Amino acid sequence: MFTRPVAAVATALITAGLALGSLAAVAANGTEWREQHPRRAEVNARLAHQQSRIHEEVREGDLTRAQGAQLSAQDRSIRRQERNLAAGQGGHITAAQQHELNREENRVSREIPR
Repeated sequence: MFTRPVAAVATALITAGLALGSLAAVAANGTEWREQHPRRAEVNARLAHQQSRIHEEVREGDLTRAQGAQLSAQDRSIRRQERNLAAGQGGHITAAQQHELNREENRVSREIPR
């Protein structure tokens, strides 16, 4: 009569234990996701600033909504590249990768009216 609830609780505890064990193993070997790595933080801060500029120019009428959407899509592509690069390298990007991402951000930035 108590076997189903006990089995469900036991299964939940085992699953939670395995999940915690996995997290501990990742932290122990130093490959945890480091979203705030300095190079990543710099790239992402620039992307956030560019998004603010795009939204402001659309609000002011200097960009159409379609132009703003196009520029935002380019920024999302850069962000996706940054995340993919970091995912393959333990949560960080190299200086050369940061340089390339910055070049791509510069291209988008030049398309935003001032």
